[in-house]
Amino acid sequence: MTASSKRRVYFDHSATSQVLPEVLEAMLPFFRERFGNASSIHSYGREAKASMELARKHVAALINADPRDIVFTSGGTESDNLALKGVAMYKGRTEGHIITSVIEHPAILESCEYLERVGFDITKLPVTREGLVDAAELERTIRGDTVLISIMAANNEIGTIQPIKEIGRIAQSKGIPFHTDAVQAAGKMPIDVKKDGMDLLSLSSHKLHGPKGVGALYVKKGIKIEPMMHGGGHEHGLRSSTENVPGIIGLGKAAELAKRDFEPVTDRMRSLRDKIIDRIPQLVERSYLNGHRTNRLVNNAHFRFDFIEGEALILQLDFKGIAASTGSACSTGSLEPSHVLLALGLTHEQAHGSLRLTLGRENTYEDVDYLLEALPGVVSKLREISPFNEERPMGASEGGSCVH
Repeated sequence: MTASSKRRVYFDHSATSQVLPEVLEAMLPFFRERFGNASSIHSYGREAKASMELARKHVAALINADPRDIVFTSGGTESDNLALKGVAMYKGRTEGHIITSVIEHPAILESCEYLERVGFDITKLPVTREGLVDAAELERTIRGDTVLISIMAANNEIGTIQPIKEIGRIAQSKGIPFHTDAVQAAGKMPIDVKKDGMDLLSLSSHKLHGPKGVGALYVKKGIKIEPMMHGGGHEHGLRSSTENVPGIIGLGKAAELAKRDFEPVTDRMRSLRDKIIDRIPQLVERSYLNGHRTNRLVNNAHFRFDFIEGEALILQLDFKGIAASTGSACSTGSLEPSHVLLALGLTHEQAHGSLRLTLGRENTYEDVDYLLEALPGVVSKLREISPFNEERPMGASEGGSCVH
């Protein structure tokens, strides 16, 4: 089989997802025929503005928000930065207490590190071996000077869903703004910012089969936030810069489709996910699921394998046409083990032997069957040459486990 004819299967949708045909079709006119600046008052600008506001309504509907509370950004990272720094540093404040968790996305953790350097006090809550934050412990850490709670809706690596409704209730009862990073969760689990007690929520287009480079931040009316970008006062004065109209149209269409197709798509993803989770331990000895067995995103299956180096596993699967990852795409190239997996109590060796498989709406049962057919042989091959495998046959290579 030639490289061009080799079957290709994509299981890395938590890194990014393919733009759906309907999304691309919606975007295309806004690159040429309908290219106006949404701030212009002539017909081109009014047309762009009207289309952008329709997209805002679709994004709001996905999370049951008021469209006026949606701020368009360049993506999840900017939304996270604006939420944390904007709330914490409102009107020049340089001190206060922020609660988050040890397994947040780097956009949260590094924003917290920045805020700590300028004078804020940060509490990073631990998690259980399944990756869950203890809401009762969170409540005990609240102080009189706590200005923000930020806990992700679901983890980007292991898929564990956090008790966000309970956390939202606690935050509301204490009068503390609650932000959740829902970049991985939006469109894959029910989210209702009103019922769930969320004051701020981050999401990203390209995790929803929309285009890259665009996202949104929900900011509940009445939440005080300092803009991080200054200029023409776009996006209710919270995010100055000429809006990325084609990208926003794409995000709006992706959100519309995610809401319209939510039940059939998530039901099928859950079925595919469960098949992967059930079959891998049967097919591969000494394989272990990371994260909660059932309280996890419908599209996430995250495993670790004894005596395996994750990068070698990814390369061997890629050679067979299967795209997956060892963890967050944002840490690709780092030799450090995942901070999420270490927080679960795994050793460095265990953390390095992990595989993240994340489904999209276009994956099929045939894709999963192909993965399950290929994976055992790849793992066996790598274990035969692994210097960490005490059970490997005599005479096996003493070299490293990264096979190309």
